[in-house]
Amino acid sequence: MSKKILIIEDEKQLARFVSLELEHEGYSVEVRHDGRSGLDAAISQEWDMVLLDLMLPELDGFEVARRLRNEKQTPITIMTARDSTMDKVAGLDIGADDYITKPFAIEELLARLRANFRRQDRELQRRKKNDGSTFRDLIINKKNRQVQRGEEVIDLTKREYDLLTMLMKNVNDVVTREQLVQNVWGYEEGTETNVVDVYIRYLRNKLDQKGKDSYIQTVRGLGYMLRENN
Repeated sequence: MSKKILIIEDEKQLARFVSLELEHEGYSVEVRHDGRSGLDAAISQEWDMVLLDLMLPELDGFEVARRLRNEKQTPITIMTARDSTMDKVAGLDIGADDYITKPFAIEELLARLRANFRRQDRELQRRKKNDGSTFRDLIINKKNRQVQRGEEVIDLTKREYDLLTMLMKNVNDVVTREQLVQNVWGYEEGTETNVVDVYIRYLRNKLDQKGKDSYIQTVRGLGYMLRENN
C-alpha cells in the first residue's frame, strides 16, 4: 500500500509541483491550501506524513503543528522559506520530525521522505517484534496469565505479573517508578514508589539465573527497563 502524504501549502504552484512529483514516486497525495482545512484533514484522516508550510492563511503552520500534535503522532515535515535557526528550533520543538527550507531540490525532499519512512518501518517492525509477549527467552501467555522461561513455568503473583508485563510492553524504554505505581498499583492510597523496588527484587529472584545478566536493568535515578542485547 502506498504511503499517504498530506501537503498543507498555500503556494498553489509549488503544491501542485510537489504533489505531481510525489505521485510520480508512487505516493498517494492530497493538498490543502490553508491552515484550518489542512488541520481538519490531518486530524480526520490517517497520514504517513504531513508536509507543512509555516506561513499559511487562517492558521499558521506552528499552530497547525501544535494542535495536530495534541491529537495525533502523525509525522510532520516543515517545508518553508523561514530558515532562521530560531524558526527551525521552534518547529522541531513543537513536534515536527524534519525541516526543509525553500527553495529546495525535489530530490532532497524525496530523500528526506524515504529516510523518514525507513525509520517508521523499522519502528513498526520493532513494535511488532516486541508486542509485550516475549523478551529473550521469557514468554507471556496472556490468555492464562502464565509466564515461561523456555519450558519452565514461573509462578508469579498478580502484582509481579502486572509489573513484568508493563516492562515488556516498553522494551528498550525506561519505565519510571511513578509510571509503574500508576499502572500496576493504580495509585492506591498510601502506595510509595519504593514498593516498586521491593517487587522488582521479588521478580529478579524468580526470573534471573545464576551467572547470567539480570533481565531487569536499573536506570539510576529514573526506574527500570528491559533492554535488548543489540
